[in-house]
Order: sequence, then C-alpha cells, then structure tokens
Amino acid sequence: MGTDRYTSPLSQRYSSPEMQYIFSQDMKFRTWRRLWIALAETERELGLDITQEQIDELKAFKDDINYDVAVAREKIVRHDVMSHVHAYGVQCPKAKGIIHLGATSCYVGDNTDIILMKEALMLVRKKLLSVLNELASFADEYKSLPTLGFTHFQPAQPTTIGKRATLWMQEFMIDLEDLEYVLGSLKLLGSKGTTGTQASFLELFDGDHSKVEQIDGKIAEKMGFSGCYPVSGQTYSRKVDTRVLNILAGIAASAHKMSNDIRLLQHLKEVEEPFEKTQIGSSAMAYKRNPMRSERIASLSRYVMVDAMNPAITSATQWFERTLDDSANKRLSVPEAFLAIDGVLDLCLNVVDGLVVYDKVVEKHLMAELPFMATENIMMDAVKKGGDRQELHERIRELSMQAGENVKKRGLDNNLLELIAADESFGLSLEELKATMKPERYIGRAPEQVEAFLKNVVQPVLDANKDELGVKAEINV
Repeated sequence: MGTDRYTSPLSQRYSSPEMQYIFSQDMKFRTWRRLWIALAETERELGLDITQEQIDELKAFKDDINYDVAVAREKIVRHDVMSHVHAYGVQCPKAKGIIHLGATSCYVGDNTDIILMKEALMLVRKKLLSVLNELASFADEYKSLPTLGFTHFQPAQPTTIGKRATLWMQEFMIDLEDLEYVLGSLKLLGSKGTTGTQASFLELFDGDHSKVEQIDGKIAEKMGFSGCYPVSGQTYSRKVDTRVLNILAGIAASAHKMSNDIRLLQHLKEVEEPFEKTQIGSSAMAYKRNPMRSERIASLSRYVMVDAMNPAITSATQWFERTLDDSANKRLSVPEAFLAIDGVLDLCLNVVDGLVVYDKVVEKHLMAELPFMATENIMMDAVKKGGDRQELHERIRELSMQAGENVKKRGLDNNLLELIAADESFGLSLEELKATMKPERYIGRAPEQVEAFLKNVVQPVLDANKDELGVKAEINV
C-alpha cells in the first residue's frame, strides 16, 4: 500500500508480526477453508453423497487462496462468503457442488472469529507469562531493598522495591486466571443454520435427528475444540466477544497501573525504564530522559479499556436471532483490541527487562523521611526510660510539625532527630536516635512476603509453563 492513504499505527508501529498474522486475510480465509473441509468430512461420515476425492481436492487448495477471483466475484454479488465459495469452487471443480453444503455465512464467519480469538488469547497468555517471569526476577533481586512507601503519593511506611513489584504481579496473576478461564470455556458456534434450528441439515439428512445431533460435535473435534455452544440464533452470542475483550481490558488496566508507578518513580529518579544511548528524550531539551515506553503503555492501555465497551454494547443490542449491526463493529473492535494489547505486553516486556534501580537515590529519599516513620519506635524507647507515653506523644507531634516546617518552608534538611535529642523529656542522645535509623527495621515482612508470593503463587505457574517463557519484544519506535 502506498503512502497516500491511511494505515493503522497498530500494525505499523505497535503490534507484533505474530499477532498481525492471526488477524490477517490469509489466516481468515485459510480458516474458512479448513471449516469447509471439516463440514464436508462430517457430512460424508454421516452418510451424504460426498466422495473422498472431493475432500482431497478441497485439501489440496486449502492454503492457496485465489484472491483475484474472490475479489472480482464480490464486486458482482456483494457477499464475501459466497465470493470465496465461488473462488474455492473454481480451484476445486469436482468438489464445487458440496462446498458450504447446508451452511449459512455465519458457519465460516463466526466459527473463524472464535478460532482467531482463541489463537490470539494463546499469544496474549504466552506474553503475559513472560512479563510475570521478568517481574519475578526483578522482585526477587530487590525483595530486601528498602524504599519509601507512598499512600496518596505522600510518604508512608517503608516497603521494598521487590514488594512493590509483587503488587504489579498480583494484578497480572488475576488477569492470567481470568484469561485461562475464558480461554478454556470458548466453544465454536458449530453449524446451526439461518436461525439456529439446523432446519437445513434436518432436510439434508431426511429428518434424521440423530445424525444432525452429531454435526456440531464432529466439527468441534476436527477444529480442536471441546464442543459448540448448545443453542444459538444464526450467530454465537456476542456476549462471548464481551468476555474476551474484558480480559484484554483487565490486562490493560494492570499494565497501566504499573506504567504509572514507573513514570512517577522515574520522576523521583529512583527507578528508570530502559533508555537507549542514541535515544532523544526531547527535541528542545537535550538532557531529558522521558519515560516514553511507560507512557505508551498507558496510552495503548486506555484504548483497550475503552474499546471493551464496543462488544458489550453490540451484545446488548442484538435483535432476536440475528442482526447485522454487529459486523462492521466486530471487524474493528476485536482485532484492534488484540493488536493494541499485544503492543502493551511487548512494551511491558521491554520495560521490565531493562528497569534500572538507583539505590542511592532510593536510600536518600527514604532517609529524609525515616525520622517521621520512626517516631513510634522512638517514643517506645523513651517510655522504657521512664517517660510518659501521652506526654511524649504530644511532644513528638509538635516536634514533627516543627521539623516539617523546616523542610517545607525553609528548604532545610529534616532535623527531627536533633530536635528530639535536644528535648530532655525523651532522655535519648542523638547517637541513640541515629542507631534506630536502620531502614530494614521498618519494612515489616516485605522480604518474606515477596519470597512466599514467588514460591507459592508465581513459581508454580511459571514452572508449569516453562516452555512458553522467554518471549523477547522488539519495539519499533
């Protein structure tokens, strides 16, 4: 395609070749042909007058799509399925008469949509597992490195770098559980006919219900599915698309949250995403190192979260057994959600694999706030020396406010320890107070929580899927 017309950034910049192939024309129309072969084989097995020679002819051309014939035919008949039935028949003259026998357009259209979503979910799952694997290594490496915690983005009780990473991981683990549930429950439409009653097949098999009842099961088995949805109109329920895109929106929300945290940490100069030696952060400000990958994660994630509304609205507005206002929307919303989340996961892989932790900056920020965090311990030490807990509580509150003013209004360092040491009611020297300023005393069970989470929750999943791990992402821009 030339440069004189629109091309999607999802394919030009963001998504991988693997995901693009799943939603390509080749994948779509080759799947149509596989479905036509499965239908013909099923009908032959159930006694219709279809020969093995005809099926062999269909198989010989299953991957050789004569697009030129299909395109020319569609200009005449204005129907994509019948155009491809015609094109397939041109290549397979012996089988021409039995292609698509008894089926409606949704037989190939809807079953293919389910097959493509299943393939795409499997790729998403593979990349999500690799993101978890990278995060597990990061969390383990930094499980004991104290860092300032934040609530409301205000300094709070210390945690560790690794513990914070497990918060990101837990959300991705929830997404993985949801994905596996939906992936494991996906079924094909099967071949239900124009309003879902299978009337055309009952006619083909001369009213033999027992044979018609076997059609869906045989087709599902041939296409690698456990079964078909037991009832439908002409189409499978569009609620299926809603379930699938909700999974992608969940992953997007988790990635967005992680990317926001990384962007804030990069502002603090504590943690930084990968930055190439020749990368330009700003066209005007040469010194800048912008978190552009994390920003792109947030940007694409928002697109996926909003896009999930499309199938929900489509599902809600379907009329009776079939209405066509789903078609144009599905062609856009479902593939684009997968292409976008594919880009998100590739970016997550790239960012997590190259995260840089500046431990000296982390320590500096923590130590500037630690005296405030340590006031409870200091108060208890003073009580042990005979102080009154209520009086000490009020006094330490006043001194904390004074130290806070020194930092905020005067731009000075936090001198809370010096103020407490100078107050005789505490009975503690500056040396004694400084001895309490050990960050590891204030991180609770964070390292142990990381170890337990990785061992009991994450590692069993990674071990069970070790052959799926190791995906490396190539970022285009």
